Amino acid sequence: MKAIQLERPLSFRSIDIAEPGAPGAGEALVRVHRIGICGTDISGYLGKMPFFSYPRIPGHELGVEVLAIGAGVTNVQPGDRCSVEPYMNCGQCFPCRQGSTNCCENLKVIGVMMDGGMTEKILLPARKLHPANRLTSDQCALVETLAIGCHAVNRGHPVAGENVLVIGAGPIGLSVIEFAKLSGAKTIVMDLNKQRLEFVRQKMGVSDTILSNGDGSELETLKAMTGGNLAQVVIDATGSNKSMSHAITCCGFTGRLVYVGITQAELTFPHAPVLHRRELTIMGSRNALPPDFTRIIRLIEEGKIDTHPWITHQANFDELIAVFPSWLKPETGVIKAVVTVP
Repeated sequence: MKAIQLERPLSFRSIDIAEPGAPGAGEALVRVHRIGICGTDISGYLGKMPFFSYPRIPGHELGVEVLAIGAGVTNVQPGDRCSVEPYMNCGQCFPCRQGSTNCCENLKVIGVMMDGGMTEKILLPARKLHPANRLTSDQCALVETLAIGCHAVNRGHPVAGENVLVIGAGPIGLSVIEFAKLSGAKTIVMDLNKQRLEFVRQKMGVSDTILSNGDGSELETLKAMTGGNLAQVVIDATGSNKSMSHAITCCGFTGRLVYVGITQAELTFPHAPVLHRRELTIMGSRNALPPDFTRIIRLIEEGKIDTHPWITHQANFDELIAVFPSWLKPETGVIKAVVTVP
C-alpha cells in the first residue's frame, strides 16, 4: 500500500507499507480520499514543529470513507463519509477526566507524533470519526482546520457588541475569522500580507482590515476602528513570537488574549502598564473538542460556513512530493492545499 513519509526535514519519500488488518473492537478501517495540508505539515517539513518526530507519515486533516467496523462500533457504518478528529487521547489522565481531551497529558496527534493519513487506508478509533454524509470529501478534510479556529474563538468568547481582532490571516487565522463572524462581534483582521488581507475582504466579507507595517501605525488604526477602546478579544494566529508579544497592546481594558499559534521562542510584554492596569486575561488554545467537529459539520450543511473560497490548490497523491515545496512560497498564494488519494 502506498504512503508518503517525511523521512527528515525537507525530505519526503514514497514508501510501501503493509495493508492494515481487520478493525478490532471499537475500531474502524477507513479509506482516505482527501488530505488537507496545514501549517503543522509545513512546519514539520521545515523542521520547526516542536511536537513533530521523524520519520513520520503526515496527514491529520482527513476526509475518509468507512470500509469496515469492529465490534461495539455504533456511531458509524461502512459507506459513511467522515471527518477525522486526529487527537488520540488516553481517556485516563486528569485533563481527559475533566473533558479537556484536546490537551491530554499523553496526547498523540496522528500525522505528527504517530503516523497519519498520507496513505490509502488507515485504522482509527471509531470514536474519532464524525459522520458527514452530506459533505464532500474536500469539505470533510477542512473540518479539522475549522475546528482549531472554533475552539480558539470559544476560548475568547466574543459576543455581539464587542470588537475581536484576529492577527494573522493564514489558514488558522481564517478559521478563527469564520467563528469570530458567527459570534456577532465586530471582526477586524490584521496581517502583514496585502494579498491575504485582500482575500479576507473579497472572499470572507470582512471589511475592517489592518496592514501591519511594523511601525506602530497599526495600533492607531485599531484605535480609530474601535472608538479608542481597542479590542475586547485578540486572537493571535501567527506563530510569531514578535507578533504574539505585541498582541497584548491591542487588548482593551478587561480584554482577553488568546494564543492559537505556536512558537518555541520566549514572549515578552509589559506587565504594570498593560497586563495589570488593563486587567487582561491571557489564554492558550490547543487543538479542538469533539463538539466542535459536530458543530462545524452542521454549519457547513446549513450553508452558514462557505467552504468554496478555502481550497486554492490541489494535487494528486503522486504529485505531492514534487509540488509541495512550491506551496511554501508566498507568491504561490496558497490558502489551503488539498491532496486527492486515488
